[in-house]
Amino acid sequence: MCRNIRCLHNFEPATTDDEVREAALQFVRKVSGSTRPSRANAEAFDRAIDEIAEATRRMLDQLVTIAPPKSREVEAVKGRQRHEKRMEREVRIRTAPAAEPSAALV
Repeated sequence: MCRNIRCLHNFEPATTDDEVREAALQFVRKVSGSTRPSRANAEAFDRAIDEIAEATRRMLDQLVTIAPPKSREVEAVKGRQRHEKRMEREVRIRTAPAAEPSAALV
């Protein structure tokens, strides 16, 4: 679930409130262990999302950096490249021939 939480600091154009809310939603889902709360817990779930989004927005607005702003397109390409490397590694692991049984065990 938490793979959906992305770095939101230092982007051009600036991070939107929708992006902040989506990150807060993913955080609350992970912490609560629930993607959809029961009716009894919906209010607490929604309030937590609102509070975390508000705190995140405040933090992002207060952070300072001398680094140049990042491009969403460039970061997306980097993310796809990391994903492809992970998938290649998984394929290699799953398709590798099984190790021969040890002569001592046979």
